[in-house]
Amino acid sequence: MAIKILTDSTSYIDESIREDLDIKVVSLSVEFDDITFKEMEIDNESFYKMMEEKGIPQSSQPPLGDLYSEMENIVKEGHDLVCVFLSSDMSGTYSSAHMAKNIVLEKYPNANIEIIDSRSNCMQLGFAAISAAIAAREGKTLKDIKEIVVKNIKRSRFLFIPDNLDYLQKGGRIGKASSIIGNLLKIIPILTVEDGVTTVFKKVRTKKNAIETMVKQTLQDIKDLGLGDIVVHHINCINEAKILAQQLKEVLNVDIKIQDIGPVIGLHVGPGAIGIAYYTKEDIR
Repeated sequence: MAIKILTDSTSYIDESIREDLDIKVVSLSVEFDDITFKEMEIDNESFYKMMEEKGIPQSSQPPLGDLYSEMENIVKEGHDLVCVFLSSDMSGTYSSAHMAKNIVLEKYPNANIEIIDSRSNCMQLGFAAISAAIAAREGKTLKDIKEIVVKNIKRSRFLFIPDNLDYLQKGGRIGKASSIIGNLLKIIPILTVEDGVTTVFKKVRTKKNAIETMVKQTLQDIKDLGLGDIVVHHINCINEAKILAQQLKEVLNVDIKIQDIGPVIGLHVGPGAIGIAYYTKEDIR
């Protein structure tokens, strides 16, 4: 019997990696007034076109039944399970997962299930899940894997930049006046996730300067603490992402993967957003 890994769709792990490491995924959803769908069932281009027509939707956690089914499918085969989910301050997924675990344990009292709050999302969450899957493949114990995931979380950072402030304003993240003034002055916040919530890392004039500042911080962290892995994130701006990835590759001399961000996280920042997720060999925090 083995140790299996379960995460959620906001990890945005590349499908080939998920398949290679046998990482299972439960999907969050987006809800417009007249239609609801799982974010893994729609591509970004179609989603943002729909959002222009229908307005900004709500996001919702996976149904309890989906979490239960995924867990049961694993433990009924005799496997242990490590679950790594997006921040409990951003979604009820982590809480619902504990409810699902308790229901599973009623039927399978000898099951071993660990649930970890990644305190983030996107590939900062993804790297935590990947580190768990690699450790499981190497034959590490459940306790060891949990420690490895927690260590990865301490060593990771996610920096991202919206194209403008419109979606942050529409979603209630900033006021309308702040959005208008920010757009007029071309003030762009570099956002990050700390202590489980999205926060402003730094405010910079123009997106170009914001990207330069983000790259500088990334390279400084890697210079000081070493590089574990890195990915460029984007929302419907693949050409910008390719330029950023090439810029990082020239300095770091490693191939830089590019991964788009899906609807559940993307609806808050909008198309044109770009970012970097990475983890280092020593603790960042």
